Amino acid sequence: MPVVDPSLNPVTDAELAEVEPTRRPRRRPSRADLLALGAYVVLGVFVCLNYWGDVTGRVSSHLPTDHSWFEWLFAHGAYSVRHLENPLFTARQNAPDGVNMMANTSLLGVTLPLAPLTMLLGPQVMYALYLGGALAATAGTAYWMLSRHLVRSRAAAFVGGAFLGFAPGIIHHANGQPNFVSNFLLPLIVVRVLRLGEPGRWRRNGLVLGALVTYQIFINEEMLLLTALACLVVVVAYAVQRPRATRAMAGTFLASMGVAGGLTLVLTAYPIWFQFDGPQSYRGLQGGVFHNWGEDLVAFVSFARDTWAGDPAIEKTIGLTEQNTWFGWPLVLLSLVALALLVRRSLAARIVAVLVVVFTVAAIGPWVRFDGVETDIPGPWSYVSDELPLVEMMMPTRLALVVAAAVGVLLALFWDAAARHGRPALAPAPRAGEPAAAPVAARRRWLRPLGYAAVALALLPLFPRPLPAQQIDPPPHFITAGGWRPYVPAGRTLVPVPIPSNVHGLPTLRWSALTRQEFPIPGGYFIGPNELGEGVFGAPNRPTSSLIYSTMDAGVLPALTDENRRQAVEDLRFWRASVVVLGAHPREAVLRELVTALIGPPQRVDDVWVWDVRALVG
Repeated sequence: MPVVDPSLNPVTDAELAEVEPTRRPRRRPSRADLLALGAYVVLGVFVCLNYWGDVTGRVSSHLPTDHSWFEWLFAHGAYSVRHLENPLFTARQNAPDGVNMMANTSLLGVTLPLAPLTMLLGPQVMYALYLGGALAATAGTAYWMLSRHLVRSRAAAFVGGAFLGFAPGIIHHANGQPNFVSNFLLPLIVVRVLRLGEPGRWRRNGLVLGALVTYQIFINEEMLLLTALACLVVVVAYAVQRPRATRAMAGTFLASMGVAGGLTLVLTAYPIWFQFDGPQSYRGLQGGVFHNWGEDLVAFVSFARDTWAGDPAIEKTIGLTEQNTWFGWPLVLLSLVALALLVRRSLAARIVAVLVVVFTVAAIGPWVRFDGVETDIPGPWSYVSDELPLVEMMMPTRLALVVAAAVGVLLALFWDAAARHGRPALAPAPRAGEPAAAPVAARRRWLRPLGYAAVALALLPLFPRPLPAQQIDPPPHFITAGGWRPYVPAGRTLVPVPIPSNVHGLPTLRWSALTRQEFPIPGGYFIGPNELGEGVFGAPNRPTSSLIYSTMDAGVLPALTDENRRQAVEDLRFWRASVVVLGAHPREAVLRELVTALIGPPQRVDDVWVWDVRALVG
């Protein structure tokens, strides 16, 4: 199904003869292209502005633990390259069991190539630098896709690219989840899928698609799955509307798909096996925790929290999951008008309409939610088992990200259509004795500024705010200056208090990230298997880690028994601990009392409390 079909372009049949083909010959970037990319870069810097105020001391206010996890991932990429270790697995977290990095959002396709920069700048700077760059890069590749393959107006491509890169749902995920803003390969994948039917180029197109898909697997498999589902809907919608053209190119299309699939299978066979059958792999998530997360219908017409028109208070009612649509009512109204005007004469608009309908319905989830209330009206996911492969791991609300992408394409099509109303067009030749008629465009030129104004008014309320950031305490000097080194021989671990988990111990997880992961730690923030092989967040709690967490929550030292002390020594042996370290913490006093009561008095070394447990655990 090649994207060069002229009917993809939103112009009338009479105008098709006057315009150049949709696919244009290769050319160097123009000044307009460079200006567009520059604007995206400036916007990416603006979104991350609050981080740059103190890049080493701030994390996301909304998802501080995720922010620290991805800083840790950049450190993991650098550690793997520096020590030439298998990046698909790490023992620097969750010691001694380790973490299956392919079974987590490890972003290896980014952290490994950028490892030299991480070594030079550190994971904190690298995180902020990459986050803004990924937003800009996604907008840039979307601009390229639109300007080279779908619309004539560079301004239309700029508007569509900006929305695809900085849509409210994407900005929402930028709060600590850079894997969901790293979508710069997806427009390239879509273009390559739509060109698989080109005659005479089946092998080349298949190889390029296979390479792109392989790379995307190491960035974000979930977004790749959403893109694959969207491409499937596009191909089916095209086939229904253009059956003759589909039959003519079906053989080439399938041959190209075979090449792409074969190359992807060869290149990813081992990593995918490692993900599902390697050490610390798992099967599904315990309780199917994501399956019920559908998009609230009111969310479609609400303004997202991190936009200029957004109101954080609305999250108390409908923001219980994620903000993947949150278009605001002006953009929803404009989208409906644009579809009504374009679907009759634009194949691309009809395909966009199918995408919007299919993925809006699919994003609802198992039960329809309206204004924060779960109704008794079943949604599409109520008919789908949450035990099916892939389905068990999917979050229905994230299907709405396809709707956001479709709206971005629709904005480009609508702007392009408005721009065409200002093109000079020849009027019909006058009959004998009749005055010459005004050019067609002159009679409808007012439609162009009206269209531009409508797009501007719909998008201005969605202009992103700088991502909110919060201050976080720096790691102890004992950690950053290497004071721990005499206490941690090879093969042993440093046990920070509190032990890192998905709920507790955010600062102590950063101890590992900001010291180049030179010492392994127990616990952590990841997904790993429980005793049944189901995926759970964090390491299964040991008796001592559970005791630490409950004491932190209560703020009072509990009554301890000899069994508690025996379990503490046993847990330290399991973790292969050589030293326990407690730094500055809001619950520092009670935590020091607890650890002292369990394993004996500490020493004050530099700015931390240290328990050397090598003699205790053997």
